[in-house]
Amino acid sequence: FKDFARKVEGVARKNGYSLEFDIPYRDLAFTGNPHKEMVSIQPTLNCLCNLTETPFFVVDLSDVDHVHFERVTFMSKAFDIVLVNKDFTKQPYRIDMIANDEKDSIQEWLTDMEISYTEGPMNLNWKQIMSHVLGDDRFYMDTEEDEVTAKEAGWEFLRMFGKDEAGDEEESEEESGYSEQSDEESEEDEDSADGDFDTDEDEESDYDGDEDLEEQGMDWEDMEREAAADDRRKKRQGDDDVTPVKRKRRRR
Repeated sequence: FKDFARKVEGVARKNGYSLEFDIPYRDLAFTGNPHKEMVSIQPTLNCLCNLTETPFFVVDLSDVDHVHFERVTFMSKAFDIVLVNKDFTKQPYRIDMIANDEKDSIQEWLTDMEISYTEGPMNLNWKQIMSHVLGDDRFYMDTEEDEVTAKEAGWEFLRMFGKDEAGDEEESEEESGYSEQSDEESEEDEDSADGDFDTDEDEESDYDGDEDLEEQGMDWEDMEREAAADDRRKKRQGDDDVTPVKRKRRRR
């Protein structure tokens, strides 16, 4: 096949034509239904094609403006691909019944080819969509004709997945952050309440001691005078208990 390709390219150059064979990426091949039967579809550098079964299926990637994935749900086992032509007067190409296992590899390939894509859970009415897009002069702009009212630019209106989930995740993160903050505040309130309670207990204990003194009818000065009097009484009693010792005289 390589020799055949070289010969054909040589003949084309001699006759003033530029011809180049495109080699398919067999490792990216997937099975789908572009017409009425399941065939092997292979991406290449410039196109998406099937040349093994008739009718042949060839889509030039330079003509593709956007790719939309239909019937993408957790319950379905297969999905469909819609390839929107840059010429909005033409209806999109379709490939149906692609296994879910192929979705990630196809989306990676589209990313490498710099082709935008979206996904949704249902089949869409593309005849109505294309007529609406064709009549929108500001389709790729993010504002209405007044240049103030915001709108979704381009094919963003097909992005049914992602925005709601991202919003839910942000809300859940905010709720979790709020709950953590409220828990911390409640713990701080409990600690402060415990500290206030301990302070109140200390004040109550001091207050109780003062009340005992007041019940006895003494203040601090009276207590000091009474303590001094007790010390003097104890000292006198100690002096009384001490008896003098008589010395014996020595005989000469």
